[in-house]
Amino acid sequence: MGKLQRKTAYVSGSGRGIGRAVALKLASEGACVVVNDLDQGPADEVVAAIKSAGGNAIAVAGSVTEADFGDRFIGVGLETFGGVDIIVNNAGYTWDSMIGKMSDDQFDAMIDVHLKAPFRILRAASEYIRIEAKREAEAGQEVFRKVVNISSVAGTGGNAGQANYSSAKAGVIGLTKTLAKEWGRAKVNVNCVAFGYIETRLTESTDDKKTIVVEGNEVAVGIPTKVATGFKAMIPMGRPGTVEEAADGVYLFCAPESNYVSGQVLVVGGGLGL
Repeated sequence: MGKLQRKTAYVSGSGRGIGRAVALKLASEGACVVVNDLDQGPADEVVAAIKSAGGNAIAVAGSVTEADFGDRFIGVGLETFGGVDIIVNNAGYTWDSMIGKMSDDQFDAMIDVHLKAPFRILRAASEYIRIEAKREAEAGQEVFRKVVNISSVAGTGGNAGQANYSSAKAGVIGLTKTLAKEWGRAKVNVNCVAFGYIETRLTESTDDKKTIVVEGNEVAVGIPTKVATGFKAMIPMGRPGTVEEAADGVYLFCAPESNYVSGQVLVVGGGLGL
């Protein structure tokens, strides 16, 4: 029996990278997982991996920035699994420029995906949480729910070339602390994980120019080898983190052991960002 049996977890951006590792970790502990990715294929692959390991999951493809995504994401999970127990707001990407060259579209895109999308997802879940928390309180039941918002050391300390991303990730911390106060009486633990240098396709060390297209925008991925070497030298533990280690940090806030922890920011960075 895993620690998350009979729980339903919603993980945005879970078709690849850190989100995928989070979805697999929560499923391994018994949670039913609502998987999301921009594209149907990666989401379906994660669902298949969870089911092949004996778990249960469903895919909800699409961009978290769509106006109706939050309602659709939560709605599909409720219809399929019947509950909202864990929400991990993970979806996102970076689109960097120094401020003098940063367009309004670049700035707005980061706010939309990293801050407004989590707000909409949490708002979509709020009525269910309100009703269930009231029912449980009247029945004398103590049921804890978990929200884990994903920030970054760029949000806690800033990072050159990322005025847009850093601003959005700092906003995520404000959202976290506010909801910890709003939802505390409903027994919802709302916490935040700020990642340091985690190795994914977006942060791999490379001297090749690589890009991906996100919602029609061509975005550079990867970190120049010289820059990546400098980042690694700044990490007290001497190396970037793996996606599995990142997922373990998220899991800490999903487990029952965190039932009296709320409004906190945990830096998962091997000592980076202290």
